[in-house]
Amino acid sequence: MTDQRPAYYELGYGEDFGLTGLTERLSRPGTAVDPAAALGFAQEAADRSEGDEAVELGEDTRRLLASELPERVLHTVWLAATANAFDPAGHGMTCRGWLEQVSEVASARLRQAEASFTPPPVRPVRDPRLCRAVVAELRVTAPALADASALPELVACLEHVVTSADADLGMRLLLRALKAHAVPVPYEPYRRLVALGWEFGFPPAAVHDGLVITWPPVGDASRRGIDGDFGLSRLARQFTAGWHHRTPRQAVEFAVQADGYERPPGSEAAALLEDVRRVLGLGLSDEAITVLWLAATDGGYRIDRFGVGGREWLEQVAEVCEERLAEVAPGYVPAALPPASGATDEVLREIRDVSPLAAATAVSPEFHPVAGAAVMEALEQVVTQVDPDLGFRLLLRAVEVLQLPLTEAQYTRYKALAGRFHYGEDHLLFSVDHLVRRA
Repeated sequence: MTDQRPAYYELGYGEDFGLTGLTERLSRPGTAVDPAAALGFAQEAADRSEGDEAVELGEDTRRLLASELPERVLHTVWLAATANAFDPAGHGMTCRGWLEQVSEVASARLRQAEASFTPPPVRPVRDPRLCRAVVAELRVTAPALADASALPELVACLEHVVTSADADLGMRLLLRALKAHAVPVPYEPYRRLVALGWEFGFPPAAVHDGLVITWPPVGDASRRGIDGDFGLSRLARQFTAGWHHRTPRQAVEFAVQADGYERPPGSEAAALLEDVRRVLGLGLSDEAITVLWLAATDGGYRIDRFGVGGREWLEQVAEVCEERLAEVAPGYVPAALPPASGATDEVLREIRDVSPLAAATAVSPEFHPVAGAAVMEALEQVVTQVDPDLGFRLLLRAVEVLQLPLTEAQYTRYKALAGRFHYGEDHLLFSVDHLVRRA
Protein backbone atom coordinates (compact mmCIF):
# COMPACT_ATOMS: atom_id res chain seq x y z
CA MET A 1 0.00 0.00 0.00
CA THR A 2 1.02 3.65 -0.22
CA ASP A 3 2.93 5.72 2.35
CA GLN A 4 4.47 2.63 3.98
CA ARG A 5 1.11 1.59 5.42
CA PRO A 6 0.21 -2.12 5.38
CA ALA A 7 -1.91 -3.24 2.46
CA TYR A 8 -5.54 -3.68 3.37
CA TYR A 9 -5.39 -7.36 2.42
CA GLU A 10 -2.44 -7.72 4.83
CA LEU A 11 -4.70 -6.36 7.56
CA GLY A 12 -7.13 -9.20 6.90
CA TYR A 13 -9.67 -7.49 4.66
CA GLY A 14 -11.16 -9.80 2.06
CA GLU A 15 -13.83 -7.45 0.71
CA ASP A 16 -14.78 -3.79 0.74
CA PHE A 17 -14.19 -1.95 4.01
CA GLY A 18 -14.27 1.40 5.73
CA LEU A 19 -16.72 4.02 4.52
CA THR A 20 -17.30 2.32 1.17
CA GLY A 21 -18.01 -0.95 2.96
CA LEU A 22 -20.67 0.93 4.94
CA THR A 23 -22.21 2.38 1.78
CA GLU A 24 -22.42 -1.11 0.29
CA ARG A 25 -24.31 -2.32 3.36
CA LEU A 26 -26.73 0.59 3.22
CA SER A 27 -27.43 0.03 -0.48
CA ARG A 28 -28.47 -3.61 -0.28
CA PRO A 29 -31.95 -4.25 -1.66
CA GLY A 30 -34.67 -4.41 0.95
CA THR A 31 -32.73 -2.40 3.53
CA ALA A 32 -35.01 0.12 5.26
CA VAL A 33 -32.81 3.03 6.32
CA ASP A 34 -33.58 5.96 8.58
CA PRO A 35 -30.98 7.90 10.61
CA ALA A 36 -31.14 5.47 13.54
CA ALA A 37 -30.80 2.44 11.28
CA ALA A 38 -27.96 4.04 9.30
CA LEU A 39 -26.10 4.81 12.50
CA GLY A 40 -26.70 1.24 13.63
CA PHE A 41 -25.09 -0.07 10.45
CA ALA A 42 -22.13 2.25 11.10
CA GLN A 43 -21.79 0.80 14.59
CA GLU A 44 -21.89 -2.73 13.18
CA ALA A 45 -19.16 -1.82 10.70
CA ALA A 46 -17.00 -0.31 13.44
CA ASP A 47 -17.47 -3.38 15.63
CA ARG A 48 -16.23 -5.93 13.09
CA SER A 49 -12.98 -7.80 13.77
CA GLU A 50 -13.31 -6.94 17.47
CA GLY A 51 -13.28 -3.25 16.65
CA ASP A 52 -10.26 -3.24 14.35
CA GLU A 53 -12.35 -2.21 11.35
CA ALA A 54 -13.24 1.03 13.11
CA VAL A 55 -9.75 2.24 12.16
CA GLU A 56 -10.48 2.35 8.42
CA LEU A 57 -14.02 3.62 8.92
CA GLY A 58 -12.74 6.52 11.00
CA GLU A 59 -9.81 7.23 8.69
CA ASP A 60 -12.06 7.36 5.62
CA THR A 61 -14.55 9.76 7.16
CA ARG A 62 -11.83 12.02 8.52
CA ARG A 63 -10.16 12.20 5.11
CA LEU A 64 -13.34 13.65 3.67
CA LEU A 65 -13.98 15.90 6.66
CA ALA A 66 -10.42 17.26 6.59
CA SER A 67 -10.72 18.14 2.93
CA GLU A 68 -12.17 21.37 1.62
CA LEU A 69 -14.70 19.57 -0.53
CA PRO A 70 -17.96 21.51 -0.72
CA GLU A 71 -21.19 20.03 0.58
CA ARG A 72 -22.54 19.37 -2.91
CA VAL A 73 -19.55 17.15 -3.70
CA LEU A 74 -19.82 15.17 -0.46
CA HIS A 75 -23.57 14.82 -0.91
CA THR A 76 -23.31 13.72 -4.54
CA VAL A 77 -20.68 11.02 -4.02
CA TRP A 78 -22.47 9.75 -0.90
CA LEU A 79 -25.75 9.33 -2.77
CA ALA A 80 -23.95 7.67 -5.68
CA ALA A 81 -22.15 5.18 -3.43
CA THR A 82 -25.32 4.25 -1.53
CA ALA A 83 -27.61 4.15 -4.59
CA ASN A 84 -29.67 6.89 -2.90
CA ALA A 85 -30.56 4.44 -0.11
CA PHE A 86 -29.98 6.99 2.66
CA ASP A 87 -30.01 10.73 2.00
CA PRO A 88 -28.89 12.76 5.03
CA ALA A 89 -30.51 15.87 3.53
CA GLY A 90 -33.87 14.12 3.64
CA HIS A 91 -33.52 13.94 7.41
CA GLY A 92 -32.42 17.50 8.03
CA MET A 93 -28.67 16.83 8.02
CA THR A 94 -25.80 17.95 5.87
CA CYS A 95 -23.59 15.20 4.50
CA ARG A 96 -20.68 16.66 6.42
CA GLY A 97 -22.74 16.50 9.62
CA TRP A 98 -23.59 12.86 8.89
CA LEU A 99 -19.93 12.00 8.29
CA GLU A 100 -19.05 13.60 11.62
CA GLN A 101 -21.49 11.22 13.31
CA VAL A 102 -19.93 8.23 11.55
CA SER A 103 -16.47 9.44 12.56
CA GLU A 104 -17.56 9.66 16.17
CA VAL A 105 -19.01 6.13 16.03
CA ALA A 106 -15.60 4.84 14.88
CA SER A 107 -13.74 6.81 17.55
CA ALA A 108 -16.11 5.63 20.28
CA ARG A 109 -15.49 2.00 19.31
CA LEU A 110 -11.73 2.50 19.38
CA ARG A 111 -11.99 4.12 22.82
CA GLN A 112 -13.50 0.89 24.11
CA ALA A 113 -10.09 -0.69 23.62
CA GLU A 114 -8.06 2.39 24.55
CA ALA A 115 -9.85 4.96 26.68
CA SER A 116 -7.36 7.68 25.79
CA PHE A 117 -7.74 7.18 22.02
CA THR A 118 -7.57 10.38 20.03
CA PRO A 119 -8.01 10.27 16.24
CA PRO A 120 -4.59 10.71 14.61
CA PRO A 121 -4.00 13.21 11.82
CA VAL A 122 -5.39 12.00 8.51
CA ARG A 123 -3.00 10.52 5.98
CA PRO A 124 -4.55 11.21 2.59
CA VAL A 125 -3.14 9.48 -0.48
CA ARG A 126 -2.05 12.30 -2.75
CA ASP A 127 0.51 10.48 -4.88
CA PRO A 128 0.31 12.29 -8.27
CA ARG A 129 0.79 9.11 -10.30
CA LEU A 130 -1.99 7.28 -8.48
CA CYS A 131 -4.27 10.29 -8.72
CA ARG A 132 -3.71 10.44 -12.48
CA ALA A 133 -4.33 6.72 -12.81
CA VAL A 134 -7.65 6.86 -10.95
CA VAL A 135 -8.78 9.92 -12.89
CA ALA A 136 -7.89 8.17 -16.16
CA GLU A 137 -10.09 5.19 -15.27
CA LEU A 138 -12.86 7.51 -14.11
CA ARG A 139 -12.83 9.26 -17.47
CA VAL A 140 -13.00 5.93 -19.31
CA THR A 141 -16.21 5.05 -17.47
CA ALA A 142 -17.56 8.62 -17.38
CA PRO A 143 -19.99 8.40 -20.33
CA ALA A 144 -21.64 5.21 -19.09
CA LEU A 145 -21.70 6.42 -15.49
CA ALA A 146 -23.23 9.75 -16.46
CA ASP A 147 -25.91 7.96 -18.48
CA ALA A 148 -26.72 5.59 -15.61
CA SER A 149 -26.97 8.19 -12.84
CA ALA A 150 -29.44 11.03 -12.46
CA LEU A 151 -27.03 12.83 -10.13
CA PRO A 152 -25.74 16.03 -11.75
CA GLU A 153 -21.99 16.38 -12.09
CA LEU A 154 -21.32 12.96 -10.52
CA VAL A 155 -18.19 12.38 -12.60
CA ALA A 156 -16.80 15.83 -11.76
CA CYS A 157 -17.54 15.28 -8.06
CA LEU A 158 -15.75 11.93 -8.01
CA GLU A 159 -12.76 13.48 -9.73
CA HIS A 160 -12.79 16.25 -7.13
CA VAL A 161 -12.54 13.65 -4.35
CA VAL A 162 -9.59 11.96 -6.06
CA THR A 163 -7.62 15.15 -6.72
CA SER A 164 -8.55 17.23 -3.67
CA ALA A 165 -9.16 14.73 -0.88
CA ASP A 166 -7.79 11.21 -1.29
CA ALA A 167 -7.00 8.97 -4.27
CA ASP A 168 -7.51 5.77 -2.27
CA LEU A 169 -11.02 6.64 -1.09
CA GLY A 170 -11.77 8.27 -4.44
CA MET A 171 -10.97 4.99 -6.19
CA ARG A 172 -13.28 3.06 -3.88
CA LEU A 173 -16.07 5.61 -4.27
CA LEU A 174 -15.73 5.29 -8.05
CA LEU A 175 -16.10 1.52 -7.72
CA ARG A 176 -19.12 1.94 -5.47
CA ALA A 177 -20.76 4.31 -7.96
CA LEU A 178 -20.19 1.84 -10.80
CA LYS A 179 -21.64 -1.01 -8.75
CA ALA A 180 -24.59 0.94 -7.35
CA HIS A 181 -25.62 2.02 -10.84
CA ALA A 182 -24.90 -1.38 -12.47
CA VAL A 183 -22.60 0.22 -15.05
CA PRO A 184 -21.14 -2.46 -17.37
CA VAL A 185 -17.34 -2.41 -17.25
CA PRO A 186 -15.47 -3.94 -20.23
CA TYR A 187 -12.86 -6.58 -19.55
CA GLU A 188 -9.71 -4.54 -20.21
CA PRO A 189 -10.75 -1.55 -18.03
CA TYR A 190 -11.74 -4.07 -15.36
CA ARG A 191 -8.29 -5.66 -15.43
CA ARG A 192 -6.75 -2.21 -15.05
CA LEU A 193 -9.00 -1.50 -12.07
CA VAL A 194 -7.88 -4.74 -10.43
CA ALA A 195 -4.22 -3.86 -11.03
CA LEU A 196 -4.76 -0.35 -9.68
CA GLY A 197 -6.55 -1.81 -6.68
CA TRP A 198 -3.47 -3.89 -5.91
CA GLU A 199 -1.39 -0.70 -5.87
CA PHE A 200 -3.68 0.71 -3.19
CA GLY A 201 -3.58 -2.58 -1.30
CA PHE A 202 -7.22 -3.49 -1.90
CA PRO A 203 -8.26 -7.14 -1.72
CA PRO A 204 -9.40 -8.15 -5.23
CA ALA A 205 -12.95 -8.69 -4.01
CA ALA A 206 -13.18 -4.98 -3.20
CA VAL A 207 -12.95 -4.38 -6.94
CA HIS A 208 -14.68 -7.47 -8.29
CA ASP A 209 -17.67 -8.13 -6.04
CA GLY A 210 -20.81 -6.40 -7.25
CA LEU A 211 -19.21 -5.01 -10.41
CA VAL A 212 -21.00 -5.72 -13.70
CA ILE A 213 -18.12 -7.03 -15.82
CA THR A 214 -18.43 -7.59 -19.56
CA TRP A 215 -16.43 -10.80 -19.80
CA PRO A 216 -14.97 -12.05 -23.08
CA PRO A 217 -15.92 -15.56 -24.22
CA VAL A 218 -14.44 -18.17 -21.92
CA GLY A 219 -12.17 -19.77 -24.50
CA ASP A 220 -10.61 -16.42 -25.41
CA ALA A 221 -9.30 -15.74 -21.92
CA SER A 222 -9.04 -19.09 -20.14
CA ARG A 223 -5.31 -18.62 -19.44
CA ARG A 224 -5.21 -14.85 -18.98
CA GLY A 225 -4.63 -13.75 -15.43
CA ILE A 226 -3.09 -17.08 -14.35
CA ASP A 227 0.11 -16.71 -12.37
CA GLY A 228 0.48 -20.32 -11.26
CA ASP A 229 -0.54 -23.78 -12.43
CA PHE A 230 -3.75 -24.58 -14.31
CA GLY A 231 -5.61 -27.37 -16.03
CA LEU A 232 -4.90 -31.03 -15.34
CA SER A 233 -1.58 -30.39 -13.58
CA ARG A 234 -3.29 -27.93 -11.23
CA LEU A 235 -6.13 -30.34 -10.50
CA ALA A 236 -3.64 -33.06 -9.60
CA ARG A 237 -1.96 -30.66 -7.20
CA GLN A 238 -5.28 -30.33 -5.34
CA PHE A 239 -5.23 -34.06 -4.63
CA THR A 240 -1.92 -34.23 -2.79
CA ALA A 241 -2.03 -35.81 0.66
CA GLY A 242 -4.34 -33.97 3.01
CA TRP A 243 -7.11 -32.92 0.63
CA HIS A 244 -10.23 -32.33 2.66
CA HIS A 245 -13.24 -32.95 0.42
CA ARG A 246 -15.59 -35.79 1.25
CA THR A 247 -15.48 -37.28 -2.24
CA PRO A 248 -13.11 -37.01 -5.22
CA ARG A 249 -15.92 -35.49 -7.27
CA GLN A 250 -16.37 -32.70 -4.71
CA ALA A 251 -12.67 -31.96 -4.95
CA VAL A 252 -12.95 -31.58 -8.73
CA GLU A 253 -16.08 -29.42 -8.35
CA PHE A 254 -14.13 -27.14 -6.01
CA ALA A 255 -11.12 -27.01 -8.33
CA VAL A 256 -13.08 -25.97 -11.42
CA GLN A 257 -14.45 -22.93 -9.58
CA ALA A 258 -10.95 -21.47 -9.18
CA ASP A 259 -11.28 -18.85 -11.91
CA GLY A 260 -9.86 -16.09 -9.75
CA TYR A 261 -10.78 -12.46 -10.25
CA GLU A 262 -9.27 -11.83 -13.68
CA ARG A 263 -10.77 -14.62 -15.77
CA PRO A 264 -14.31 -15.18 -17.01
CA PRO A 265 -16.35 -17.62 -14.92
CA GLY A 266 -15.74 -21.09 -16.32
CA SER A 267 -12.16 -20.44 -17.44
CA GLU A 268 -10.57 -23.04 -15.17
CA ALA A 269 -13.13 -25.64 -16.22
CA ALA A 270 -12.39 -24.85 -19.88
CA ALA A 271 -8.61 -25.13 -19.40
CA LEU A 272 -9.00 -28.42 -17.54
CA LEU A 273 -11.45 -29.78 -20.09
CA GLU A 274 -9.04 -28.94 -22.91
CA ASP A 275 -6.27 -30.93 -21.20
CA VAL A 276 -8.57 -33.86 -20.50
CA ARG A 277 -9.97 -33.94 -24.04
CA ARG A 278 -6.45 -34.00 -25.42
CA VAL A 279 -5.45 -36.94 -23.25
CA LEU A 280 -8.63 -38.91 -23.90
CA GLY A 281 -8.74 -38.17 -27.60
CA LEU A 282 -5.19 -38.93 -28.63
CA GLY A 283 -4.71 -42.53 -27.65
CA LEU A 284 -2.68 -42.37 -24.43
CA SER A 285 -2.88 -45.73 -22.68
CA ASP A 286 -4.92 -46.26 -19.53
CA GLU A 287 -1.77 -47.38 -17.72
CA ALA A 288 0.16 -44.24 -18.69
CA ILE A 289 -2.71 -41.99 -17.56
CA THR A 290 -2.84 -43.77 -14.21
CA VAL A 291 0.92 -43.45 -13.68
CA LEU A 292 0.83 -39.75 -14.52
CA TRP A 293 -2.09 -39.13 -12.18
CA LEU A 294 -0.40 -40.95 -9.29
CA ALA A 295 2.82 -39.02 -9.89
CA ALA A 296 1.20 -35.61 -10.20
CA THR A 297 -0.91 -36.15 -7.06
CA ASP A 298 2.04 -37.61 -5.12
CA GLY A 299 -0.18 -40.62 -4.48
CA GLY A 300 -2.79 -38.39 -2.86
CA TYR A 301 -5.72 -40.08 -4.62
CA ARG A 302 -4.88 -43.66 -5.54
CA ILE A 303 -7.35 -44.34 -8.30
CA ASP A 304 -5.61 -47.69 -8.81
CA ARG A 305 -6.52 -48.77 -5.27
CA PHE A 306 -10.18 -47.91 -5.85
CA GLY A 307 -10.50 -49.86 -9.07
CA VAL A 308 -10.81 -46.73 -11.20
CA GLY A 309 -8.93 -46.67 -14.49
CA GLY A 310 -7.10 -43.59 -15.68
CA ARG A 311 -9.40 -42.98 -18.64
CA GLU A 312 -12.50 -43.61 -16.54
CA TRP A 313 -11.32 -41.05 -13.99
CA LEU A 314 -10.64 -38.40 -16.62
CA GLU A 315 -14.09 -38.99 -18.11
CA GLN A 316 -15.54 -38.19 -14.67
CA VAL A 317 -13.41 -35.04 -14.53
CA ALA A 318 -14.66 -33.99 -17.97
CA GLU A 319 -18.25 -34.44 -16.82
CA VAL A 320 -17.70 -32.05 -13.89
CA CYS A 321 -16.09 -29.50 -16.22
CA GLU A 322 -19.04 -29.67 -18.61
CA GLU A 323 -21.51 -29.20 -15.74
CA ARG A 324 -19.63 -26.14 -14.49
CA LEU A 325 -19.53 -24.61 -17.97
CA ALA A 326 -23.23 -25.26 -18.52
CA GLU A 327 -23.93 -23.36 -15.30
CA VAL A 328 -21.71 -20.27 -15.67
CA ALA A 329 -20.92 -20.13 -19.39
CA PRO A 330 -23.89 -21.71 -21.17
CA GLY A 331 -22.76 -20.26 -24.50
CA TYR A 332 -19.42 -22.05 -24.32
CA VAL A 333 -18.82 -24.51 -27.13
CA PRO A 334 -15.59 -26.53 -27.00
CA ALA A 335 -13.55 -25.63 -30.03
CA ALA A 336 -11.81 -28.20 -32.13
CA LEU A 337 -8.62 -29.20 -30.39
CA PRO A 338 -5.87 -26.81 -31.48
CA PRO A 339 -2.67 -28.30 -32.82
CA ALA A 340 -0.04 -29.43 -30.36
CA SER A 341 1.85 -26.48 -28.93
CA GLY A 342 5.31 -27.29 -30.31
CA ALA A 343 8.66 -27.58 -28.50
CA THR A 344 8.48 -31.39 -28.50
CA ASP A 345 12.24 -31.86 -28.77
CA GLU A 346 12.98 -29.28 -26.09
CA VAL A 347 10.61 -30.85 -23.54
CA LEU A 348 11.85 -34.36 -24.33
CA ARG A 349 15.38 -33.13 -23.66
CA GLU A 350 14.38 -31.93 -20.20
CA ILE A 351 12.64 -35.21 -19.38
CA ARG A 352 15.67 -37.23 -20.44
CA ASP A 353 17.96 -34.87 -18.56
CA VAL A 354 16.33 -35.72 -15.21
CA SER A 355 15.54 -39.37 -16.00
CA PRO A 356 18.76 -40.80 -14.48
CA LEU A 357 17.99 -39.09 -11.16
CA ALA A 358 14.32 -40.05 -11.36
CA ALA A 359 15.23 -43.71 -11.89
CA ALA A 360 16.57 -43.84 -8.34
CA THR A 361 13.33 -42.48 -6.85
CA ALA A 362 9.68 -43.43 -6.55
CA VAL A 363 6.34 -41.77 -5.94
CA SER A 364 4.86 -42.79 -2.58
CA PRO A 365 7.84 -45.04 -1.79
CA GLU A 366 6.33 -46.38 1.44
CA PHE A 367 2.94 -47.37 0.00
CA HIS A 368 2.54 -49.06 -3.38
CA PRO A 369 5.41 -47.11 -4.94
CA VAL A 370 5.39 -45.91 -8.52
CA ALA A 371 8.85 -46.10 -10.05
CA GLY A 372 10.37 -42.82 -11.15
CA ALA A 373 11.46 -44.46 -14.41
CA ALA A 374 7.83 -45.34 -15.19
CA VAL A 375 6.84 -41.73 -14.58
CA MET A 376 9.48 -40.48 -17.04
CA GLU A 377 8.35 -43.00 -19.66
CA ALA A 378 4.73 -41.86 -19.31
CA LEU A 379 5.80 -38.22 -19.58
CA GLU A 380 7.55 -38.94 -22.86
CA GLN A 381 4.32 -40.45 -24.17
CA VAL A 382 2.41 -37.28 -23.25
CA VAL A 383 4.92 -35.09 -25.02
CA THR A 384 5.05 -37.15 -28.21
CA GLN A 385 1.42 -38.32 -28.41
CA VAL A 386 -0.59 -35.58 -26.69
CA ASP A 387 0.94 -32.14 -26.14
CA PRO A 388 4.38 -30.79 -25.13
CA ASP A 389 2.76 -28.01 -23.07
CA LEU A 390 0.83 -30.46 -20.88
CA GLY A 391 3.87 -32.74 -20.81
CA PHE A 392 6.04 -29.91 -19.50
CA ARG A 393 3.53 -28.98 -16.80
CA LEU A 394 3.36 -32.60 -15.68
CA LEU A 395 7.17 -32.78 -15.76
CA LEU A 396 7.30 -29.82 -13.38
CA ARG A 397 4.93 -31.67 -11.05
CA ALA A 398 7.04 -34.83 -11.24
CA VAL A 399 10.25 -32.91 -10.50
CA GLU A 400 8.52 -31.30 -7.54
CA VAL A 401 7.04 -34.55 -6.20
CA LEU A 402 10.25 -36.55 -6.65
CA GLN A 403 12.32 -33.64 -5.29
CA LEU A 404 14.83 -33.80 -8.13
CA PRO A 405 17.60 -31.20 -7.83
CA LEU A 406 18.01 -28.81 -10.75
CA THR A 407 21.03 -26.95 -12.01
CA GLU A 408 20.86 -23.26 -12.82
CA ALA A 409 21.29 -24.14 -16.49
CA GLN A 410 18.27 -26.46 -16.37
CA TYR A 411 16.22 -23.79 -14.63
CA THR A 412 17.16 -21.25 -17.27
CA ARG A 413 15.85 -23.62 -19.94
CA TYR A 414 12.69 -24.21 -17.89
CA LYS A 415 12.11 -20.46 -17.82
CA ALA A 416 12.47 -20.29 -21.58
CA LEU A 417 9.92 -23.07 -22.05
CA ALA A 418 7.55 -21.47 -19.54
CA GLY A 419 7.75 -18.25 -21.54
CA ARG A 420 7.15 -20.09 -24.79
CA PHE A 421 4.01 -21.70 -23.32
CA HIS A 422 2.87 -18.35 -21.85
CA TYR A 423 2.87 -19.47 -18.22
CA GLY A 424 2.40 -16.92 -15.46
CA GLU A 425 5.39 -15.59 -13.56
CA ASP A 426 4.64 -17.67 -10.44
CA HIS A 427 4.34 -21.02 -12.21
CA LEU A 428 7.97 -22.01 -11.71
CA LEU A 429 8.45 -19.98 -8.54
CA PHE A 430 5.96 -22.03 -6.56
CA SER A 431 6.76 -25.41 -8.09
CA VAL A 432 10.46 -26.03 -8.67
CA ASP A 433 12.37 -22.84 -7.85
CA HIS A 434 13.30 -24.23 -4.41
CA LEU A 435 14.96 -27.24 -6.05
CA VAL A 436 17.55 -25.20 -7.95
CA ARG A 437 21.10 -25.69 -6.67
CA ARG A 438 22.49 -22.18 -6.89
CA ALA A 439 26.17 -21.38 -6.64
